[in-house]
Amino acid sequence: MIRIQNIYYMLAYAFSVLHEDSYKNVAAEDFENSADLFAAILAKGISNQIKRGLGKEYINKVDSLSSPTGKIDVSASVKQQTMLKRQLVCEYDEYTENAYINQILKSAAILLLRSQDVAVSQKQALKKILLYFTNVDEINPYRIEWSRIKYHRNNATYKMLINICYLVIHGMLISEQDGTKKLSRYVDDQRMHSLYERFILHYYRKHYPYLLVSASQIDWNVDDGFIDFLPIMKTDITIEYGGKTLIIDAKYYSRTLQTNSLYNSQTFHSGNLYQIFTYVKNRDTANSGNVSGVLLYAKTDEEITPDHNYSMGGNRISVKTLDLGTDFINIKNQLNLLVEDHL
Repeated sequence: MIRIQNIYYMLAYAFSVLHEDSYKNVAAEDFENSADLFAAILAKGISNQIKRGLGKEYINKVDSLSSPTGKIDVSASVKQQTMLKRQLVCEYDEYTENAYINQILKSAAILLLRSQDVAVSQKQALKKILLYFTNVDEINPYRIEWSRIKYHRNNATYKMLINICYLVIHGMLISEQDGTKKLSRYVDDQRMHSLYERFILHYYRKHYPYLLVSASQIDWNVDDGFIDFLPIMKTDITIEYGGKTLIIDAKYYSRTLQTNSLYNSQTFHSGNLYQIFTYVKNRDTANSGNVSGVLLYAKTDEEITPDHNYSMGGNRISVKTLDLGTDFINIKNQLNLLVEDHL
């Protein structure tokens, strides 16, 4: 369970742009639900992008023109009899604001305008920015090809905005418990996992500059050097200090434990334990015991909260839980204690 305001903090660490002065009002505001929060971030973020200039791209167009440009399609001109109107069918590239990333922004903003969960003030802000999107097409938000989006120097400022659009479009389920508004579950756990992992990585980079924090790759500790067909081992977070290494594998699931219906028992996800154990043992090639691993689960509403330490082959393997439903200061304390305890 995640408090609404904590989503903002997680995004702020994952995307440093949210630390800019222009977002101060968003950070201080108390939101009723996550849709309202995302609307505020998008309204401010798109407004900032408009000031920088909306991104443009070349789009291939085919049209009948009186003044030919680009490549003339003689066959199509004859079939359509455009020459009777003193026109020719031309295929050309137009540099336009009707770019795919702008279409995504517009479509997400329109979805939020239709939502009953978004405050009137946020809707008014969205309506103002949509005035700048009159030449941008609205697209079906559920048919967006997210893999088609490529970031480069000219559109890097869109990265955070597009990630917010993804969360908006794929939707959220809101619940209230004991009067505290929380995000009960993302429909897309995979995307939430990505934000969770990115948040933890950038938190340690920001608050522990003297530590070496990275998402590093681990080489297989093989005897003969033959590694063909072995999968790549890339950690979520690797932290190094004073000859010690801590590998954190961040896990965001709607359920932390797996249930064996045959034996009526609950255990940690076996694949997760195998994974962190493999990371640690292959990193600790000298068998020094100076490499430890942590499976860090986001806390769910399950009764059992993982908080266990194991000694496996001379290395410390821990299964811990990060409570995202508490005040953010408590989240910081949990993360601080974790790294200080292991390093």
